[in-house]
Amino acid sequence: MIWASWNDFWAMGGYGLYVWGSYSVVALVLLLEVRAAGQRQRRAIAQVHEHKEDTDI
Repeated sequence: MIWASWNDFWAMGGYGLYVWGSYSVVALVLLLEVRAAGQRQRRAIAQVHEHKEDTDI
């Protein structure tokens, strides 16, 4: 597809809302997943440290 201007590119032949909306949703979900993975990792590390302290009597 060849666009005559940046406006045509962003409009995507009338489907811009769906195209860019889809990209936005995917980007948001990926960011949320990265954040959730970091939180799960921190929780797991904290549990390992707690377990280690409990067994170091």
